[in-house]
Amino acid sequence: MFRRREPVPFAFIAEADKFRSNVTPPPRERATASQIAGRSLIGLTLVGGLVGALVFGLPALSLDQSPARTQHSEASNNR
Repeated sequence: MFRRREPVPFAFIAEADKFRSNVTPPPRERATASQIAGRSLIGLTLVGGLVGALVFGLPALSLDQSPARTQHSEASNNR
């Protein structure tokens, strides 16, 4: 490995590239059934909200494809 040419104020910073720890982290705790159920319920709620917003929002965003309907008042039709 190449040596750095610029001065480094702390030796441990310069040697940080080579450092390997021999200490293994503790194993992760397994999620309980209630935690898994809660996370999946929150996920389903979020997905359901997004799908609901899409279902209710699409009709408002869609362009009317039917022929243009003009509104006429009764007064203009009785000439």
